[in-house]
Amino acid sequence: MTAIEFAPGLFVRGITPPLALGDFKLIAFDMDSTLINIECVDEIADVVGRKADVAAITEAAMRGEIADYKDSLRRRVAMLAGVPESALQRVYDERLRLNGGVETFVQACQRAGLKTLLVSGGFDFFSERVRRRLQLDFARANTLGTSQGRLTGTLFDHPWGDICDGAEKRRVLLEVCELMGITTAQAIAVGDGANDLPMMSAAGLSIAFHGKLAVREKAAISIERGGMERALEVLRA
Repeated sequence: MTAIEFAPGLFVRGITPPLALGDFKLIAFDMDSTLINIECVDEIADVVGRKADVAAITEAAMRGEIADYKDSLRRRVAMLAGVPESALQRVYDERLRLNGGVETFVQACQRAGLKTLLVSGGFDFFSERVRRRLQLDFARANTLGTSQGRLTGTLFDHPWGDICDGAEKRRVLLEVCELMGITTAQAIAVGDGANDLPMMSAAGLSIAFHGKLAVREKAAISIERGGMERALEVLRA
């Protein structure tokens, strides 16, 4: 289905704007390069001079050129072995910023009564801080292994598994919908990379925020210029 340029840099596909934001009950956000301006794994790697190698894998994974996201993340995390845990706080303090319009859009969703979910293929050190900062309701992300104040280059096992990949993002979205007693048609999913496509396809409405080509081509709303608040040009409170 061909996308229509609804406004400069704002494309819609398969929907007729405006939509009522209040018709939805849940919104799920990716974190890295969606809610925030960086890919955290790349910036941690920069501390030990490995950013170029890690970022190349990240970019390929986000474009969908690496089919196995879990393997791509394990490869990147392995390159972080030996990084001091203190580097995580440095990345958060010095490099992590919310993307433009994120606070405006999240607050509009909250005022409209939507529950908010952060579901990330990144790391919970950052996702928990972002969740608290934006007052989001739920969050799921990966946990970096540590020992004696340094990263081990591994990921911590949770009861749900070790890696939050695309399949896990979709499963969490479905699980939260079930817990809330709503249908997936009442859920919105926002992302930028190929690993967001499973949850975006499960949701009733998908939003690509400065997404990779594969994501822009499938999203119902694609914001390709400006901040996330531009979604409110289509979703009216």
